[in-house]
Amino acid sequence: MIEGVKVKKLKVIPDERGRLMEILRADDEIYSAFGQVYMTTAYPGVVKGWHYHKKQSDNMAVVRGMMKIVLYDGREGSPTRGEINEFFAGDANPVLVHIPPYVYHGFKCISLEEAIVVNTPTEVYNYAEPDEYRLPPHDADIPYNWDRKDG
Repeated sequence: MIEGVKVKKLKVIPDERGRLMEILRADDEIYSAFGQVYMTTAYPGVVKGWHYHKKQSDNMAVVRGMMKIVLYDGREGSPTRGEINEFFAGDANPVLVHIPPYVYHGFKCISLEEAIVVNTPTEVYNYAEPDEYRLPPHDADIPYNWDRKDG
Protein backbone atom coordinates (compact mmCIF):
# COMPACT_ATOMS: atom_id res chain seq x y z
CA MET A 1 0.00 0.00 0.00
CA ILE A 2 1.23 3.50 -0.79
CA GLU A 3 2.73 5.17 2.27
CA GLY A 4 0.14 7.35 4.05
CA VAL A 5 -2.88 5.76 2.33
CA LYS A 6 -5.43 4.24 4.70
CA VAL A 7 -8.61 2.28 4.10
CA LYS A 8 -11.49 2.01 6.54
CA LYS A 9 -14.15 -0.65 6.03
CA LEU A 10 -17.50 1.07 6.49
CA LYS A 11 -20.24 -0.46 8.58
CA VAL A 12 -23.70 -0.47 7.02
CA ILE A 13 -26.62 -0.82 9.42
CA PRO A 14 -29.80 -1.82 7.56
CA ASP A 15 -33.30 -2.11 8.96
CA GLU A 16 -36.85 -2.09 7.58
CA ARG A 17 -36.73 1.70 7.13
CA GLY A 18 -33.52 1.84 5.09
CA ARG A 19 -29.84 1.91 6.04
CA LEU A 20 -27.30 4.01 7.87
CA MET A 21 -23.58 4.15 7.13
CA GLU A 22 -21.08 6.21 9.11
CA ILE A 23 -18.36 7.47 6.77
CA LEU A 24 -15.92 9.51 8.88
CA ARG A 25 -15.88 10.32 12.58
CA ALA A 26 -13.67 12.75 14.51
CA ASP A 27 -12.63 9.85 16.76
CA ASP A 28 -11.47 7.66 13.83
CA GLU A 29 -7.76 6.88 13.60
CA ILE A 30 -8.01 7.92 9.93
CA TYR A 31 -9.34 11.42 10.81
CA SER A 32 -6.98 14.43 10.92
CA ALA A 33 -8.96 17.60 10.11
CA PHE A 34 -12.21 18.87 8.59
CA GLY A 35 -12.33 21.21 5.63
CA GLN A 36 -15.66 20.57 3.93
CA VAL A 37 -17.90 17.82 2.59
CA TYR A 38 -18.87 17.57 -1.06
CA MET A 39 -20.19 15.02 -3.48
CA THR A 40 -19.20 14.39 -7.06
CA THR A 41 -20.49 11.90 -9.61
CA ALA A 42 -19.35 10.07 -12.70
CA TYR A 43 -21.40 8.44 -15.42
CA PRO A 44 -20.69 4.83 -16.46
CA GLY A 45 -17.23 4.46 -18.00
CA VAL A 46 -16.15 8.03 -17.23
CA VAL A 47 -12.65 8.59 -15.83
CA LYS A 48 -11.91 11.62 -13.64
CA GLY A 49 -8.20 11.97 -13.01
CA TRP A 50 -5.36 12.59 -12.45
CA HIS A 51 -4.81 15.18 -9.75
CA TYR A 52 -3.10 15.69 -6.41
CA HIS A 53 -3.08 18.25 -3.62
CA LYS A 54 -0.14 19.85 -1.82
CA LYS A 55 -2.02 20.73 1.39
CA GLN A 56 -5.13 18.61 1.73
CA SER A 57 -5.82 14.94 2.28
CA ASP A 58 -8.96 13.47 0.72
CA ASN A 59 -11.30 11.00 2.43
CA MET A 60 -13.40 9.43 -0.33
CA ALA A 61 -16.39 7.10 0.03
CA VAL A 62 -18.61 5.89 -2.81
CA VAL A 63 -22.22 5.95 -1.59
CA ARG A 64 -23.96 4.79 -4.79
CA GLY A 65 -22.75 2.63 -7.63
CA MET A 66 -19.19 1.39 -7.97
CA MET A 67 -15.95 3.24 -8.63
CA LYS A 68 -12.43 2.10 -9.29
CA ILE A 69 -10.32 4.58 -7.29
CA VAL A 70 -6.69 4.55 -8.43
CA LEU A 71 -3.72 6.12 -6.63
CA TYR A 72 -0.20 6.71 -7.91
CA ASP A 73 2.74 7.65 -5.69
CA GLY A 74 4.95 10.05 -7.62
CA ARG A 75 6.49 11.60 -4.51
CA GLU A 76 10.26 12.11 -4.54
CA GLY A 77 11.88 10.23 -1.66
CA SER A 78 8.79 8.15 -0.85
CA PRO A 79 9.51 4.50 -0.02
CA THR A 80 6.52 3.60 -2.20
CA ARG A 81 7.41 5.90 -5.14
CA GLY A 82 6.04 4.49 -8.39
CA GLU A 83 3.48 2.27 -6.64
CA ILE A 84 -0.11 2.08 -7.88
CA ASN A 85 -3.09 1.12 -5.70
CA GLU A 86 -6.56 0.21 -7.00
CA PHE A 87 -9.62 0.23 -4.75
CA PHE A 88 -13.04 -0.99 -5.86
CA ALA A 89 -15.41 1.03 -3.72
CA GLY A 90 -19.17 1.42 -3.50
CA ASP A 91 -22.29 -0.68 -3.05
CA ALA A 92 -20.43 -4.00 -3.14
CA ASN A 93 -17.50 -2.77 -1.00
CA PRO A 94 -18.30 0.17 1.31
CA VAL A 95 -14.92 1.67 2.23
CA LEU A 96 -13.38 5.05 2.96
CA VAL A 97 -10.07 5.73 1.18
CA HIS A 98 -7.76 8.27 2.83
CA ILE A 99 -5.44 9.89 0.25
CA PRO A 100 -2.51 11.96 1.59
CA PRO A 101 -1.07 15.08 -0.07
CA TYR A 102 1.07 14.68 -3.21
CA VAL A 103 -0.46 11.29 -4.13
CA TYR A 104 -2.05 11.36 -7.59
CA HIS A 105 -5.58 10.00 -7.67
CA GLY A 106 -8.52 9.53 -9.97
CA PHE A 107 -11.54 7.32 -10.38
CA LYS A 108 -13.62 5.55 -12.99
CA CYS A 109 -17.29 4.69 -12.72
CA ILE A 110 -17.52 0.92 -13.22
CA SER A 111 -21.22 0.50 -12.43
CA LEU A 112 -24.08 0.52 -14.91
CA GLU A 113 -25.49 3.69 -13.35
CA GLU A 114 -24.04 7.02 -12.25
CA ALA A 115 -21.83 6.59 -9.19
CA ILE A 116 -21.74 9.08 -6.32
CA VAL A 117 -18.64 9.89 -4.27
CA VAL A 118 -18.72 11.78 -0.97
CA ASN A 119 -15.38 13.41 -0.17
CA THR A 120 -14.38 14.97 3.14
CA PRO A 121 -11.12 16.81 2.45
CA THR A 122 -9.05 18.28 5.26
CA GLU A 123 -9.10 21.79 3.73
CA VAL A 124 -11.79 24.08 2.33
CA TYR A 125 -11.67 24.65 -1.41
CA ASN A 126 -9.88 27.90 -2.20
CA TYR A 127 -11.52 29.31 -5.35
CA ALA A 128 -8.80 31.96 -5.83
CA GLU A 129 -5.88 29.52 -5.46
CA PRO A 130 -7.07 25.92 -5.81
CA ASP A 131 -4.86 23.26 -4.21
CA GLU A 132 -5.25 21.04 -7.26
CA TYR A 133 -2.59 19.93 -9.71
CA ARG A 134 -3.80 17.97 -12.74
CA LEU A 135 -2.65 15.59 -15.43
CA PRO A 136 -4.84 14.12 -18.20
CA PRO A 137 -6.33 10.69 -17.34
CA HIS A 138 -4.26 8.89 -19.98
CA ASP A 139 -0.99 10.77 -19.34
CA ALA A 140 2.15 8.77 -20.12
CA ASP A 141 3.84 10.06 -16.94
CA ILE A 142 1.64 7.72 -14.88
CA PRO A 143 2.00 4.05 -15.89
CA TYR A 144 -1.66 3.10 -15.64
CA ASN A 145 -4.26 1.91 -18.13
CA TRP A 146 -7.87 2.70 -17.14
CA ASP A 147 -9.29 -0.06 -19.38
CA ARG A 148 -11.14 -2.97 -17.82
CA LYS A 149 -8.81 -5.88 -17.18
CA ASP A 150 -10.49 -9.00 -18.57
CA GLY A 151 -8.93 -12.39 -18.16
